[in-house]
Amino acid sequence: MAPGVTDTLARTDLRRAGLLLTPAYLWLTVAVFLPLSAMLFFSVITDVPFGDTEWQFTWTNFTAFFQTGTYATLLWKSLGLGLKVTVLCVLIGFPCAWVLAKTIRGRAREALFLLVILPFWSNSLVRVFSWAIVLRGNGVLDRMVNAIWPWPVDVDLLFTEHAIIIGLVHSYLPYVILTTYLALQAIDDSLIEAARSLGARRFTILRRIVLPLSAPGLIAGAVLIFVPVVGSFMEPRILGGRMGTYYGTVIEDQFVSVFNWPLGAALSFILLAVVLAILALAGPVLRRTGT
Repeated sequence: MAPGVTDTLARTDLRRAGLLLTPAYLWLTVAVFLPLSAMLFFSVITDVPFGDTEWQFTWTNFTAFFQTGTYATLLWKSLGLGLKVTVLCVLIGFPCAWVLAKTIRGRAREALFLLVILPFWSNSLVRVFSWAIVLRGNGVLDRMVNAIWPWPVDVDLLFTEHAIIIGLVHSYLPYVILTTYLALQAIDDSLIEAARSLGARRFTILRRIVLPLSAPGLIAGAVLIFVPVVGSFMEPRILGGRMGTYYGTVIEDQFVSVFNWPLGAALSFILLAVVLAILALAGPVLRRTGT
């Protein structure tokens, strides 16, 4: 084929690819870059530019994070919460995904899938308040335990860190189940059967075959859980009470209660920078695990 014809076909392919990608880039611009640009603008001004308020550019909103040790403490607390929820979701979600991918077949799998994605069909606020009813004193869990236990037991988990973790795990567990299920589905059953025929034990098969091949799904699910949990505010607010003061709740207060949007925007960007830094540092390890 002549070079001129090849160049023409290449340019045609590029134009077609550009046309196909245009809606996606427009959506990213409207849904991601414009809100981030607005938040960045708010983070470097002294006051919200609404009405007749006077404002000017400043970096004090960012320096407030370093001048006040409370923000750093709450950020560290939120990172710990995100790690706990992520680990629990992975430990619970992997066996569930394995059952869905390799054990259950037919209509039973469809029924279990329905139970997995059921939380997505309900409002998140309704879910959180439902857990508040279950976990409070004299609530559903308290009455069930006392109905079974031979002596009275006070089961009041509401307004504790345990209640926050339970609510967050319930909200984000489907992510790791679905991503891990897709990774496990891609594993050829003949590999596992071959390992068994060669005398490999179950733990060896899990460690040498299943976990390495399913690692991309586990990692994707962990990232999808860790990032939003670190900035969560609704579950800590409702299920934690006084114990539910985290970095995300402080950001919410700046926007809703205090109406200090510049400080809230600056704290949000600091959280974004910390999460991106953690993901960047873990990138080489995650890539090696994924391969």
